[in-house]
Amino acid sequence: MGLWVSLFFLIPITIVLFYSIMTKPLRGGVDFPLTFDAFLAIANPEILKMTLTTLWIALISTAITILIALPCAYYMARKPNNTLLLLLIIIPFWVNFMIRVHAWMTILGRQGMLNDLLQWTGLIGEPIQFLFNQGAVIIVLVYTYLPFAILPLYSTIEKFDFGLLEAGRDLGATHQQSLWKILLPNIQSGIFTAVLFTFIPTFGAYAIPDLVGGPDSYMLGNKIANELLKTRNWPLAASISVLITAVTSVLLLIYFLYNRSQEKSKVNLQEKT
Repeated sequence: MGLWVSLFFLIPITIVLFYSIMTKPLRGGVDFPLTFDAFLAIANPEILKMTLTTLWIALISTAITILIALPCAYYMARKPNNTLLLLLIIIPFWVNFMIRVHAWMTILGRQGMLNDLLQWTGLIGEPIQFLFNQGAVIIVLVYTYLPFAILPLYSTIEKFDFGLLEAGRDLGATHQQSLWKILLPNIQSGIFTAVLFTFIPTFGAYAIPDLVGGPDSYMLGNKIANELLKTRNWPLAASISVLITAVTSVLLLIYFLYNRSQEKSKVNLQEKT
């Protein structure tokens, strides 16, 4: 386990961190002496604005994904035979990621299926620009990472004792109140996992905003690719990567501490009973 973590996490992170404190030579790449100029460059207003845009898109995408995933996972958990439903959730993974993104470009394009449908129904006279903006990025991000939210939520809700909901309704709670006050508190771990599985990849997204986004949806992942491939400012690209890794690590640490506190609470409850 230690060897695996070292090979695929610690060593790559160490290399990226080392690159982030090196100097950019005239022809690109990295060189000595060591400097923190790349980290100071992150304070540039352009990068700060890009960071806020990335955070905004990631938060909105995560929130929408969870709101859709919760009722889907609940419905699946209440169905006695849900093999077909699970298969429908997993099927998108069988199709290449780029093909799925290009399919959305076909749907949302000015000559795409959505505009054709709206024009056919008479709701619009001219095609609407659905692509190359934040809305398109959020739609495709939600579609892409929705299975990553549904599966952990389904796994958690399936273990829930639904008799508690009936007991709550017997005591006078409405269906909505029982879901809010009984179900949600008992599936917090699944919700937290779903949020992590959605927010972390959306925060570092590159391909989706690059293909369906516009100037208002330029994210940190696109900035890293631009600095690596075009301007060849590897230290700046590495420093932004360190920033994304730091945010991810903090979230994972919070998740670890949360699980640890939940386990301690269960142990204390078992000891009392």
